[in-house]
Amino acid sequence: MQYAHDPALLLARFQFAFTVGVHIIFPAFSIGLAAYLAVLEGLWLRTGRPVFLDLYRYWIKVFSIVFGMGVVSGLVMSYEFGTNWSIFSKKAGPITGVLLSYEVMTAFFLEAGFLGVMLFGMNKVGRKLHFAATCCVSVGTLISMTWILSSNSWMQTPRGYTIDPATGRFMPADWLAIIFNPSFPFRLVHMGLAAFLSVAFIVGATGAWHMLKARKAGKISSEPVRVMFSMAMWMAAIVAPLQILAGDAHGLNTLKYQPVKIAAMEGDWVSEDHAPELLFGIPNMKTEHTDYAIRLPLAGSLILTHSLNGKVPGMKDFPRDQRPPSPVIFFSFRIMVALGMLMMLVGLWSLWLRRNSTLFTNPVFHRVALCMAPAGFLALLCGWVTTEVGRQPWTVYGLLRTSDSVSPVALSSMAFSMTAFVVVYVLVFGSGLGILVRMLRRAPQEGEHDTPPGHATEILAARMHPGVIDPSTGKGA
Repeated sequence: MQYAHDPALLLARFQFAFTVGVHIIFPAFSIGLAAYLAVLEGLWLRTGRPVFLDLYRYWIKVFSIVFGMGVVSGLVMSYEFGTNWSIFSKKAGPITGVLLSYEVMTAFFLEAGFLGVMLFGMNKVGRKLHFAATCCVSVGTLISMTWILSSNSWMQTPRGYTIDPATGRFMPADWLAIIFNPSFPFRLVHMGLAAFLSVAFIVGATGAWHMLKARKAGKISSEPVRVMFSMAMWMAAIVAPLQILAGDAHGLNTLKYQPVKIAAMEGDWVSEDHAPELLFGIPNMKTEHTDYAIRLPLAGSLILTHSLNGKVPGMKDFPRDQRPPSPVIFFSFRIMVALGMLMMLVGLWSLWLRRNSTLFTNPVFHRVALCMAPAGFLALLCGWVTTEVGRQPWTVYGLLRTSDSVSPVALSSMAFSMTAFVVVYVLVFGSGLGILVRMLRRAPQEGEHDTPPGHATEILAARMHPGVIDPSTGKGA
């Protein structure tokens, strides 16, 4: 590929990949955790059970740290668009810049406006108002994801634009077509489910860790730990199969609009009917052949086209300078799929244990759940590598090359900034992750909340016997 010989361009791409790779973990964590907090507070208000408020208090502290790190890491990328990718910003800015500004005006303001109430207003505002604030923050994270994915999806499957012949800039012609571009719905669902699944396995691993500790000490794990673990395993059992179905639909969409990406993911060089599935191999971009290939007959056509005689594209169908680096996305895609299947198996295993009333007493399963803690985020990162590297050599697919998008920045400047980023990120976000680990090492306790003893029971009694007890004060009416 022509752009592969430019060291400054490669370093600019690696720098952006590094900062995005660090950043994406925190918004995904925030999306899933905000939804979890909304569910916990809703269950507490509906049932009056203190355990849900205990868990809310426990996880909201984690959320505050994760949300802050997400904001900080996201600001860096905004500057990178101007420093390292100014030509892309100039040409695609009339579309991508507007979409990202919508994200700020809607999602960020919504999150920022209610975050303070969510974090510090439990005892200062009414319970329903506080629950509304939690829901607003959760909805804000989803809206933020929607706008960002709309912008990124437009770069994958651009629609609704015209090109100014004088400047070469992409100008909006149809905002509905831009926002709801062909890949956007599939990527939105896939990313949303990935965020929920990632957080489910973090929550589940935390519960498993504390159950193993309690078992080692000869104790019974607390109710908050058991409830937390049970909820996480329900989420894994439900969402993991849905994620596989969503990934299949996304793959069909990619085959239609970005067939060369599919060819590179599969390591296929020649288009063919009745195509096999390459379970393993090492794609060789120079010899145009996948070495050491292990094939499963007919499975390629069946998986990609849902037909045994469906035609699967090959990379030789496309010019050499328009092919993405197959070795990278060949393996990132397979790691993502393997982790997805493993998460589904863990979810199904949990259902079997639940049926046999051994979900909380099986130490082998708890150890597996603990080891699965990073699985969701690793799968998410591999999915983004597959998506973004698979788009190469384009920033706007088929229209604007990556080599034509980079700023004219000297290699020495790029190397200095890359080194600075790595050092600062290791110090700042390494410290943040260390704080999170220390917070999660402490088990959620019964009575974690600030509600006076018996108050939640009185609130529940007020719902059962209206007019006897005032739910706002817990006192007799």
